[in-house]
Amino acid sequence: MPLLRPYLFLLLTVLIFSGNILVGKALADLPALTISWARVFIALLLMIPLGLTQMLRALPTLRTHWRPLLGLSLTGVAFFNVLIYAALKTTSPTNVAILEATIPVVTILIGFALLGERYRGLQWLGVVLSLAGAVAVITQGDTTHATGISVGDGIMLLAILVWVGYSLLVRSHIAKFPRYGGLLAMLIIANLVLAPLAMLDWAWRGDIPRIDASQALGLAYLGIFPSVIALLLYSSAIGDVGPTRSAVFLNLLPVFTMLGAWLLLGETVTWVQMTGSLVVIGGVLLTLRGRT
Repeated sequence: MPLLRPYLFLLLTVLIFSGNILVGKALADLPALTISWARVFIALLLMIPLGLTQMLRALPTLRTHWRPLLGLSLTGVAFFNVLIYAALKTTSPTNVAILEATIPVVTILIGFALLGERYRGLQWLGVVLSLAGAVAVITQGDTTHATGISVGDGIMLLAILVWVGYSLLVRSHIAKFPRYGGLLAMLIIANLVLAPLAMLDWAWRGDIPRIDASQALGLAYLGIFPSVIALLLYSSAIGDVGPTRSAVFLNLLPVFTMLGAWLLLGETVTWVQMTGSLVVIGGVLLTLRGRT
C-alpha cells in the first residue's frame, strides 16, 4: 500500500482539479472575482492553524523575498483562478481542461524564448502536437474561419500565460518559503488583493450577489479541496515519485473533466474535443519524456 499511496494521491489530485473546473462552471452565474475571493478566503481559514506558526517564524525570509512572494501570490493563487472562472462563463469545461493541459508545452516555449533553455527534438515534436491539438479544440476544427473560438477560450489562453509565469517563479523561489507558512502568506496577499476588487465589481454591477445553499456548497468545495487538500496531496506525491512522474498524471485532467461535464452537467462532448485532448496529452507526454 505505501508504494501505491503516491499514485492514489495523484489520482485524487486530478479528480479534485477536475472538480474545480466543473464546479466553476456550475457557479458561472456568480462573478469570477466573487468566486475567487470566496475560494481564497475559505482556504485562508483552513490554513491559519496549519501554517501560522511557520509563517511567523519565517517573517524575516518573507520580508527579504517579498517580490517573488507577491508574484507567486498574484499569479498562481489569485488571478489564475479568476481567469479560469471568467473563461468558464463562455466556454466549456472540456475546452478549459484541454487548454490547461498545454501548460507544460507553453512553459517550454517561454523557457526557450526568454531564458534561452535548450530542448531535444522529441520535446519539440511534443510542442507541435500539443499546440495543434489546442488549436483544433478552440476552433472546433475550423481553422480557416475560426468560428469555434470563444471569448472564454481567449481568456483561458491568458490564464495559461499567467500560470507559466507562476511556474517560472516556483522554479526559482518556492524553496525559499516554508510549505504551510508560505502558502498562508500567499493566501493573505491574495485576499488583500481580491477582496477590494470583488467589492468594486459589486459596486460596478450595482448589487451584491446572493449566494444560495448549493452555491455555498460549491464555494466550500473550491476553498477546501483544490485550494488546500489537492496541493498537499500533490506535494506529498512529488516527494515520493518526483515531479516528472507526477506531472504525467495531470494529463488525465481533460479526460476526467470531459466525463464529468457529460455525466454531471449534461454537456455534449464533440469528436474534435476528444481527438484534440488525445493529441494534447500525447504531445505533453513527449515533452516530459524528452526531459528524462
